[in-house]
Amino acid sequence: MAKLEAGDGRLEDKVLRRVIVACNLSLENDKRLSMGDKVADRVAETVGSWRCTIIQSVALGIWIALNALAWIQHWDPYPFILLNLALSIQAAYSAPIIMMSQKRMAAKDRLAAEHDYEVNRNAEPEIENLHAKVDALRRAPWEELSELQRRQIDLLERITGRRNTEPAVANQSA
Repeated sequence: MAKLEAGDGRLEDKVLRRVIVACNLSLENDKRLSMGDKVADRVAETVGSWRCTIIQSVALGIWIALNALAWIQHWDPYPFILLNLALSIQAAYSAPIIMMSQKRMAAKDRLAAEHDYEVNRNAEPEIENLHAKVDALRRAPWEELSELQRRQIDLLERITGRRNTEPAVANQSA
């Protein structure tokens, strides 16, 4: 069995008791999400998509075109201060929400990495045991063949020894 590092006593107990440590962390993590976490993930998913970027670009183009080409009323004349204010407010709110989602995702990734490490550490001794068993299975036929070969050699020696002595005995009696 693999030599475990200090502090892996808990892991060693799991290995000896054959406790399964693998689980679906995504499902476990999703159960613990608060409403704020779900909203942050949804906002980050929406704002960070091509669909949102294209829609926002089209909306900005329409805003600028209507204000630049409007013959009657310019509600936001050039340099588009109202548009700039709206985009600043959007950025002021979306950036922290996206960062909250990224922070939570990073924590989820760290948890997944720790879990993967624990699963790998649990699997390593099992894999070593399997390697030992396979090696033993591969050696067994060779040991049997060696034993059979030894028996054949003994039989051949007995047979050849008798034949060598038989002609000598036959010559002596003649």
